[in-house]
Amino acid sequence: MKLAYKKYAPIFIIAVIGAIVGGGLVMGYGPFFLGKSLPEGMTAIKNEVTSSTANAALSAARNTPIVRAAQIVGPSVVGITNKAYVSDMFNRKTLVERGSGSGVIYDATGHIITNYHVVAEAQEIVVSLSDGRTMPGRVQGIDPATDLAVVKIEATGLQPARFGDSDSLQVGEPAIAVGNPLGLELKGSVTAGVISALNRTLDIGERRFRLIQTDAAINPGNSGGALANADGEVVGINSIKIAVGGVEGIGFAIPFNTAKPIIQSLIEKGRVVRPYLGVVAFDKASAQRYGYQLNIDKGLYVFRIVPRSPADRAGVRVGDVILKLAGQDTNSLAELRSIIEAQGVGATVPVVVARNGEQFSVQTQLSEVPNE
Repeated sequence: MKLAYKKYAPIFIIAVIGAIVGGGLVMGYGPFFLGKSLPEGMTAIKNEVTSSTANAALSAARNTPIVRAAQIVGPSVVGITNKAYVSDMFNRKTLVERGSGSGVIYDATGHIITNYHVVAEAQEIVVSLSDGRTMPGRVQGIDPATDLAVVKIEATGLQPARFGDSDSLQVGEPAIAVGNPLGLELKGSVTAGVISALNRTLDIGERRFRLIQTDAAINPGNSGGALANADGEVVGINSIKIAVGGVEGIGFAIPFNTAKPIIQSLIEKGRVVRPYLGVVAFDKASAQRYGYQLNIDKGLYVFRIVPRSPADRAGVRVGDVILKLAGQDTNSLAELRSIIEAQGVGATVPVVVARNGEQFSVQTQLSEVPNE
């Protein structure tokens, strides 16, 4: 399903790109208020309860699934502070806080899932656990393309989150967001709503994102935090919201099933291994942006071939029009990227090509995107 946001496109795009490429300056969903976590004049209210109150048995009416889910997820959500060196007026280097976000403990060895934009350009990372401990962290790996990152800490006694099957989510079921809105002063905040929609499609540049939509309140600082179901299972990583006056309750999370292989790759290799075809291609819309007029009704015009790439080895040539890949239509760059990424490195796929008025099919084996 294609998400319609035409009316609010300019502000929405800025908010999303701020999340995707690490801007952090858009109040609607940047993770940072530069230099401070809460707006001026606002102080945090300490959450102090007596032990008798905290330990009192709850009635069945009060002990709701949201309460139980928050108790399960809460210890697995951390605060992440991004610090960097800046120069003052005397050109002296000072380490300052750029902002803060959230993270989810992935395993007992100290790997933490968060958003790329939370740790982007950090020169020092500080992780705050729910039990009050703080410790340095290091960035294990980043994937700006999906706004995901892994931070590693050396600690014992960690409580990894329980992760659920995001493909099994149903529209209308409870959704619980846990994170640190506006900074660590409000750490561990819980908001609740429902799963508003599934497989929302956002096209950002040439990439396509499929996200979970929720009306659970997501605020600056919630970036990288948990979106959980009523069983206390983390099913998404909070990442984006629509930031525009008059719009409430439209936030988005990266589905865990989408994030899991990326997280595993970041832990094991420090980067994400992706397949590629090796073509520079235009659809009609992208060609117009560069001043070209394509005389094609469908498909992608091949503008350049990467030497020794899968496309080159398969015999695809400049001037060809790619009509299908792996049996699916390729009428936009976003579709092409989505199809390629759905295949694995080493997968052999058919490519249907039009050349000089004729159509034919060739086989190509997708290889890993080269470092260069």
